[in-house]
Amino acid sequence: MAFTQLDTQCMALALQLASEGRHTVHANPMVGCVVARAGEIIAQDYHREFGKGHAEANALAQINGKANGATMYVTLEPCSHHGKTPPCAEAVIAAGVTKVIIATLDPNPLVAGTGAQMLKNAGIEVEVGLLENEAKNLNRGFIKRMKTGLPFVTSKIAMSLDGKIAMASGESKWITSEDARVDVHKLRRDNQAILTGSGTVLKDNPNLTARLPENSVTPIRVVIDSGNKITDKNLNVFSDDAETLVINSNNCASAVDGKVDLKAALLKLGKMGINTLLVEAGSGLNGALQQAGLIDEMIIYTAPILLGSDATSMMQLPITEMNNKIKLQISDCRQIGVDMKITASFK
Repeated sequence: MAFTQLDTQCMALALQLASEGRHTVHANPMVGCVVARAGEIIAQDYHREFGKGHAEANALAQINGKANGATMYVTLEPCSHHGKTPPCAEAVIAAGVTKVIIATLDPNPLVAGTGAQMLKNAGIEVEVGLLENEAKNLNRGFIKRMKTGLPFVTSKIAMSLDGKIAMASGESKWITSEDARVDVHKLRRDNQAILTGSGTVLKDNPNLTARLPENSVTPIRVVIDSGNKITDKNLNVFSDDAETLVINSNNCASAVDGKVDLKAALLKLGKMGINTLLVEAGSGLNGALQQAGLIDEMIIYTAPILLGSDATSMMQLPITEMNNKIKLQISDCRQIGVDMKITASFK
């Protein structure tokens, strides 16, 4: 299929609009919608808030539900089921749209191609795949949760040039610069939940909040507490700035070694509607998550300093042979202040 320059421009705008809902749609996907007729955009909107109008309905409301002869560009397949709102596919059909271009199909089993089929059955021309990679990347957390039940997991690590995250004593403030730490607050804001371990909580007493001047959204804080050690409710993770969930043997399955089953813990978060999870933990929990294959992406802030051979390494990984080395695929590398920020995924 051949898409025109106007098609691409309209879908790019729809994706940009969709991203505006990042901090408010929660468990739902981010979706944008643009309606054009005779080469001109006549409506545009996005899914603004969880439980409220979807992108298609919001856009159609701008033109009183009348889109006869128009083409609709939507970043995700219109829904076909009754949820908190009526099916968007029905609204699109009723509006008189003649063509719908969809970036990517919805992996939600309640939709999964049925929305597009409803449109086709109503005589509407449907094309799928325009800027599909960009659309999938935007909703990578939602897509992964729909397919696996697990959130998309990003591990954030601040380390020295020699791969150390703390002194042997546990001292770790501050490895990276103020610029990098501000960037981390933005990273926190862009994830629905932050995961850490009880060891980090007891040693560092972190807040784990997104402290930005313009920020009004703070992710849920999640603590893995295998030994049921977290008893002091005056710790900073229990401040009123955000909700906190402690996962321990009382509320989650245990693995063979008696520790919290990490996959079960992440599935628990998935059932809560958590699409994106940021890990800010020590070398033990990070290593365990990696060995369990639960980390999708790593964001590593590397400071131009050396902490020495006695300092703590970034991950506890029992690798003894070169053949067992773990390969990463770097997708982005940029300077943040004096530090380097590397984004990488596991091959």
